[in-house]
Amino acid sequence: MAVSRVERAVFGVGSPPGASIGFDELYQSQWWPMMRLATGLLDQVSAAEDVVQDAFAAMYLRWHSIREPAAAVGYLRTSVVNGCRNVVRRRMTSRKYLRALGEVSTESADASSVLSAEHDMVRSALRQLPDRQREVLTLRYLADLSDDQIAEATGLSLGGVRSASSRGLAALRTVLGGVL
Repeated sequence: MAVSRVERAVFGVGSPPGASIGFDELYQSQWWPMMRLATGLLDQVSAAEDVVQDAFAAMYLRWHSIREPAAAVGYLRTSVVNGCRNVVRRRMTSRKYLRALGEVSTESADASSVLSAEHDMVRSALRQLPDRQREVLTLRYLADLSDDQIAEATGLSLGGVRSASSRGLAALRTVLGGVL
């Protein structure tokens, strides 16, 4: 099996003393092995590509300070592993904070004011209704009772509950004028 120039320079196999390779040759020979390593550590190819490119970019900046070419591959491998660890760590952190943020209400700043104003309008309209209609609508929509339960609670017949409910809703529509 023939030994390539890159293998000779990087691993010192059959190379004369002082022989070295360029960054481009190292990139061509080590890009795929580093991609396999990063893809094995991460579940996204795009994230693995980013990690590998960041490792090669960092190595390129330090290329002239590397004394031994064999150390370059180890440095590159360590950079890829550490980069993958950082990606996994950032994912865990972001998922933790996204879960926490998901529980927080995302209402607008004036939502409580608007809601309060709407509640005030409905309360005012309900005060204008006769007592029976107000009781029936309150029991139906706020207490979430069925017609049978409302009839039992108010002493009205089932027909009386339905009539009071229908008339109360019509009066609310009139008083509110289609606002809600």
